[in-house]
Formats: sequence, structure tokens, C-alpha cells
Amino acid sequence: MLCGRGGVVVAGAARAGQLFGIGGCAARVIVRDGDEIPRGKGARVMSVRGPGRSVLACERAALNLLSRMSGIATRTRGLAGALAPHGVRLLATRKTAPGLRLFDKEAVESGGGERHRMSLADRVIIKDNHISAAAAIRGAGRAEAIGRLVAGAAAGGRGRGEIEVEAETTGEALAAARAGAGAVMLDNFTPSRAAAAVGALKRAGLRDSVTVEASGGITEDNAERYAAAGVDCVSVGALTSAPPHVDYSLEVVRARPLPRRPALAANVGAPASPAGAQAPPRRRPAR
Repeated sequence: MLCGRGGVVVAGAARAGQLFGIGGCAARVIVRDGDEIPRGKGARVMSVRGPGRSVLACERAALNLLSRMSGIATRTRGLAGALAPHGVRLLATRKTAPGLRLFDKEAVESGGGERHRMSLADRVIIKDNHISAAAAIRGAGRAEAIGRLVAGAAAGGRGRGEIEVEAETTGEALAAARAGAGAVMLDNFTPSRAAAAVGALKRAGLRDSVTVEASGGITEDNAERYAAAGVDCVSVGALTSAPPHVDYSLEVVRARPLPRRPALAANVGAPASPAGAQAPPRRRPAR
């Protein structure tokens, strides 16, 4: 039996079951991904049946994956719950463990967040270093560099909704929206600065044309203040870069023995004697 403690959101149970299946075991999920184990109570999350050698060979990989994914889902549920009353979405980032991005993003979904980008191919994000480099090469200001970069992304076949600009100031947010970016990321803005940027976009008549994302330094303690600033979504790298550890354990119990088959008669295949019939007399061997 795989057992987990209370107060956590389960994620990775289906994947752990697949791991045991690869090892030749039969797994049955009891608590599904996205379900929460009530605080103060433990729960059996999964039952596994198979040869002892196979179960123990899969144990550590399954527990590690289940622990990491449940930690991500639990943290995500807390942040998503703080944002939900304001209609603000919670996004994952690409700050994932090497080789585990698919699992990390699945865990965010189990906790109530969104995967956002799986790779660089999903969306163009024009970051501060891109803007600085373009400005230096062209000898232009940052607002002009933003305009050129957005135009270049659009010329490469990217639609408006696939172009996002990372802004460090309200002026850069306005420049990105004017250039035709579909999303503006307010990077390391305080809640008050984020509210000021949203207000500036409204006054310029640009608010409805862009998705406003807040990112950097957002925790459960200040998430509601960012949501109240008027942004559409927040992205939090800490969901997947440093998830809390969730303790799971594997308890080995002896499986119930299979029912024994009835013993076979010695004269298998011989016709049965009629009820009440006497056995024929034994003949003495001839001398």
C-alpha cells in the first residue's frame, strides 16, 4: 500500500501506477490526482500487487515522483485559491527540473493552475536581455527596440496572441501594447506599480488589447494584492523550481493466498462409478 499524510493535494498517482506497471506489477489508484487528503488524516493512495522484488525495485522512483508532483500541486492549490475570487489565473513557468517538465506541468494542473508554455516554440517572449541587445545594436531607445522586436516576431508568422513582452517599466508596457504584442509581463513590479501600469494601459485605450501578467516575487502572502491590481494572470516559478516535500511511504503487506484447487482423484479420466455400486472383486493372478 502507498500511503500519504493529510493536508496535501495528490498528484502523480497515475504516473506512479504506470511505473509499477512497467515493473510488472498491478497498481490500483485509490486517491486520484487533484483530490485532497483531509488535514489530520492519512490515506491509502494506491494499492500495488506483484512479486516482492518487482515492487521494491519500483518503490523509490514511484515515491520520488509522487512526492514531487504532490508538493507542486499542494503549493499550486494554495496560490490558485487566493487568486480565484478575483478571476485571476495562475501560470506555471519553464523553471522545471531537467527531464521532468511534463510531470511538473501536469502537477500544476492537478493543483488548479495552467501549464502555460511547454517550450520556446509555444510563444515568443521578448525578454529584457533581448530588448537591451536590440537597443545596443540599433543605437535606439528601449521603446523603439520593443517595436522592432514585436514587428520582427509578427513578420515571422507569429500571431498577436503568440507574442509577449517582458516589461520593466510602465513605459515599456505601453510600448509593447502599442507595437501589437498580445501579452505584457510586468516583471518584478510591486502590487502598487502593477496597478499603476494597468491604469496607464486603460487611459491609453490599450487595456483590452493585451493580457497583463504579473511575475516575480509573488507568494501566497501577497497574491491577493497582485490580483486586486487588475492583472489577468500571475506566473510563479517557485511552483516547480522549489516545491515542498510531501511524505509518502510504501507499506508491504502479505497478499492473500490464492484459493487452493481441489485435489485431483488418483484415477483421473476413469468413468465414475454409479452411486451405491460396489467395486468389482479382485482377481487372483494365475499360477
